Order: sequence, then structure tokens, then C-alpha cells
Amino acid sequence: MQKIAVLGLGKVGTLAAELLHENRFQVTGFDAVAPARDLPFAVEAIDVADRHALATALAAFDGVLSCLPYHLNSGVAQVAHAAGIHYFDLTEDVPTTKAIIELSKSSKGLMAPQCGLAPGFVGIVGADLIGQFDECRSCKMRVGALPQHPTGLMGYSFNWSPEGVVNEYLNDCEVIEDGQIKWVSAMEWLEKVFIGGTELEAFTTSGGLGTMCETYKDRVPNMDYKTMRYPGHVKQMNFFFHELLMRERREEAGQILVHAKPPVNDDVVYIHVSAEGKIAGKPFRKEFVRAYYPIEIAGIERTAIAWTTASSVVAVIEMVRDGKLPQQGFLKQEDIPLAAFLDTSTGASYNLGRV
Repeated sequence: MQKIAVLGLGKVGTLAAELLHENRFQVTGFDAVAPARDLPFAVEAIDVADRHALATALAAFDGVLSCLPYHLNSGVAQVAHAAGIHYFDLTEDVPTTKAIIELSKSSKGLMAPQCGLAPGFVGIVGADLIGQFDECRSCKMRVGALPQHPTGLMGYSFNWSPEGVVNEYLNDCEVIEDGQIKWVSAMEWLEKVFIGGTELEAFTTSGGLGTMCETYKDRVPNMDYKTMRYPGHVKQMNFFFHELLMRERREEAGQILVHAKPPVNDDVVYIHVSAEGKIAGKPFRKEFVRAYYPIEIAGIERTAIAWTTASSVVAVIEMVRDGKLPQQGFLKQEDIPLAAFLDTSTGASYNLGRV
């Protein structure tokens, strides 16, 4: 696998394409809009909704990375499946992933959705912690992408896709509770978390576990994923979506939220993954807790959410190219070894985290 098409040249897509280029892939970026600056790889215009045009373009590639809004990924996956090439994306959308799982049953290439931060890296870490126990009774995964200097009651800035955030805040969430897979409402199960002295609140959001509930339903009796925010955030969002009924107007809700809380450059990504159980018959708890900040890549400072997300998917693509992961079928994030992931040139960036 050498020739990669990257669809969608936003902050994450552009950075992922640059990282792939640095790792000796032959990269072509596709977007409907010309990039604002010169890039070290080829760029072509395309309407990704035009299946024929997309199929014609992808015929020349070994793999495709979709950095598009989640609702476009199923169509791209179908075209990749028909072309027999590898497919990667960053989606957190559960129906999209289920559709890709079905495609993977007859795929000639690897179908690897959910390769971002959550789902994605957080699941790799969770699986690594679970594997360290003889008996694991619970695994809790928490991620927060936040402004370093919050303002207002919401204490937030929309550095991530508003469509993705709204989707996560409103769709039901899969968990394992007392050995049973269940679906619970988003923005519930509120808890307090401290990372390096910073107080955060965590609450259920959709999609962060990927396929982990199905994988661990008979081995880990309690598992859930939550998003972390500054205290008071979830109360404001519940008022906005449910009392003001903005849940019925998702696209408009995203526009309002981004207008009110636009992106910032000074962000931070918090990861808090914990597992509890028994090792050699004794109760134990293990944690992976990190804070990631903006770093400079290729002479440009990148936001924490951009580089952590882009680095995660590029590290997976490196591992596929190097034969360290399967070449066909469906790839679960929890099947990716953490040590091998961190040993890639791109995944090694995750060693920069601190608390």
C-alpha cells in the first residue's frame, strides 16, 4: 500500500495527508475547495457525492482515508469496497460503522473505520489495560477536547466538527452494565473527574466505544465511554437541546453553537482510561491519564485535537502498510497492539502527553 487518497482537506484531513507524505506514501488530497496554502502533495477537486466521479478517482489508489463529515462515509466505503482497496475513516457514527462491518464481510481490502481519537486511540489503550488483568471487572474510557482558557457558562470551543459533536450529544450510547449490553441516553451518568488538579465533568456520549461492547461483553462486565468537559457544560447543553428543542433542528443547532463558541488554537486533549480487576488474585486498578497540547508539525503549530486525531489514523495506516495489521476484512481498534502503535513514527507522538 503506497498510493493513498485523502478525502476532505480540513485541519485534520490536511494534517493527516501531510503526515502520510512524510511517511513516504504517495498522497493525493481531494476536496471541493482549493487549499488556502501550498501543500507538499497533489490536490484535486472532486464532488464526493458523485459516486461515478469518486469511483473513477479511487481506481488509481491502494487505499482511501475519509476525513469527511460522518454522513458521507458510507458512500465512500461502498466505492472503496467495489474498488477492492483499503478504507479508513474517523467516524464515531454507529449506523455508519455497522454498514461498513457488513461491507467488510466480502471486502478484498481492509475496512478500518473509527481510527481517530474516540473511537480509535482510546480503545487501543482500553484494550491494553484490560489485557493486563487476569480478571477485569470494569473499563472506563474518558476523553475531552477542550479550550485551555474556557469562558462563559458552556466553557467550550468547537474545535471539532459541529455535526459530529451534535451527533454524539443526542444519539443513544452503548454500554456494558452488569454483564449486559445496554443503550442509555446521551448526556447522562454525570461524574466528577480530576486530571492534574483540573476538575472536569464526564457524561455519556455516543460512539466512543466503537465495537468494544461486542468484543468484551463476556469478559468485562462493566464498560462505558464518556466525554469530559469543564463543570457546568452538560447542564447548558441539556437545556439547549432538550428544553429549547434544538434536538429537532440538528443542523441549525451546530451552526448556532459554532457561532457562539468558535474554534481556538490553544486547546488541550485530556485522556483518562482506567481498568479495575484482579492480578494474581489481588484487586488492582490501572490508569492511562494524559494531557496533550498543541505541537509544531512541518513548521506549523497544530491544535491538540487535530494532531492527536490525525496521528492516530496515520499510525494505523503505517501499521497496515508494514504488515503489522490484517490486510482484509474489518479492523477493530481493540485488536491494535498499543506498543506497536506507539512504535510507529507517527504514533510515537502520543508519548508527548503529560499531566
